[in-house]
Amino acid sequence: MNSIQISIWVLGILIALALVFDFMNGFHDAANAIATVVSTGVLKPQTAVAMAAAFNFIAIFVFHQLTVAATVGKGTIDPSVVDQYVIFGALVGAIVWNIVTWYYGIPSSSSHALIGGLVGAAVAKSGTGALISAGLIKIVVFIVLAPVMGFIFGSIMMLIVSWIFVRSTPRRVDKWFRRLQLLSAASYSLGHGGNDAQKTIGIIWMLLIAAGYSQAGDAQPPLWVIISCYTAISFGTLFGGWRIVKTMGQKITKLKPVGGFCAESGGAVTLFVATALGVPVSTTHTITGAIVGVGASQKMSAVRWGVAGNIVWAWIFTIPASAFVAAIAWWAGRHLL
Repeated sequence: MNSIQISIWVLGILIALALVFDFMNGFHDAANAIATVVSTGVLKPQTAVAMAAAFNFIAIFVFHQLTVAATVGKGTIDPSVVDQYVIFGALVGAIVWNIVTWYYGIPSSSSHALIGGLVGAAVAKSGTGALISAGLIKIVVFIVLAPVMGFIFGSIMMLIVSWIFVRSTPRRVDKWFRRLQLLSAASYSLGHGGNDAQKTIGIIWMLLIAAGYSQAGDAQPPLWVIISCYTAISFGTLFGGWRIVKTMGQKITKLKPVGGFCAESGGAVTLFVATALGVPVSTTHTITGAIVGVGASQKMSAVRWGVAGNIVWAWIFTIPASAFVAAIAWWAGRHLL
């Protein structure tokens, strides 16, 4: 494909904007990683976000194959339509939706906001023919599949644990799982960093390929892209989106350390599987499904289904809303950049 003509300062602005999105991804999704361990009282908020941020970055050493980055960078929209305006529109659409949902305390998906942004900007430029159906279908399927997997794994974990500790006293169970929840929270943060940081890596990689600074056949983007994206999401997590913690940690169902462990473990397994398959899933969808699974495995009335339903509506609107904003931003970008 032919390289686009783009000045170095515009390239720098777009990379900085991508890292701002990455920071906000961590900021917005911090609640997913820490809400359960904070709401159960196992860790103080400051300690929990520090641990989550650390494991977000440690994921760089665990997930060597950038399968998710390749899906975002090469498998969502036709590389021939990618230019500075499409990338600008996609990032602005995702960032605006993240700000709106953070402000109202809605645990929406940063991942799907980014995908929606890409779709909206690409369609605004070249119509629906710019979309790569195979990659987008895989992502859309996992909008449903990720929370279902989280639900299944979370509920199975809860049933297994209940069976193993059926003769133990509540005090002993609480003591054990206060320790084990540290491991499950770390695992979930590892999966969060491994899947979510790669989405921004994919965006910057897409931009570098379009500008001629990387080749489409390269197995990986430059190392500085990988390091900067993992660093940005880690710092975002460190600052934490506190407005969403209460919704995730207590409003869906009342969690104890054993339930927090099962939800985080079920969510972590889902994220590890999705990352191995190269699917950019929503950590928000995943942990919500796992929390609902834990609550439902005890009794259906333990889940506040009205709250869960409101969250689902936010999921439904995320891609079209961010796509709409991205289309407007694409138009604005043509006059600004």
